[in-house]
Amino acid sequence: MYEETYLRRAIEISAEALTTPGTEPFGAVIVRDGKIIGEGINRSVMNHDPTSHGETEAIRDACRNLGTVDLRGAVLYSSCEPCALCVAAMNIAGITALYYAADMGQAGAVLGNLPETARFPVDVDRLTSECGHAVGDRLMPAQQHLDAEATAILKDWAGARS
Repeated sequence: MYEETYLRRAIEISAEALTTPGTEPFGAVIVRDGKIIGEGINRSVMNHDPTSHGETEAIRDACRNLGTVDLRGAVLYSSCEPCALCVAAMNIAGITALYYAADMGQAGAVLGNLPETARFPVDVDRLTSECGHAVGDRLMPAQQHLDAEATAILKDWAGARS
């Protein structure tokens, strides 16, 4: 269920980018049982990590705070519509619902013409398109090798936990 307070908090976090070097204005909070369990701001530049988006940072924070990777039942509030990478992370973590403020079109209209020196360009349409395809059907070339060796390790790992 939508709670404006949490979306306002995500927007407040995004505003930290106005004064914090190495961050970008994308903030997120994760809520479960009426409590904020994780918060994040885009730290891609600061962390030298292209996956350090506000949503993934909030997921990491929530998981550390709870000592688990299971965020089923949690809701994510974001200052901006999450990209496909963040949506994938949300699904992996078990996030139940998403509420966001600015959409991709609005963000693109504001940030799309910045020079690369100000913000690394991300082709959101390509990212979204790529994520919907099997690995062999993606625009980025992919090849599979050494699958038997990798599968053997997976089997050993799973076997030790059975």
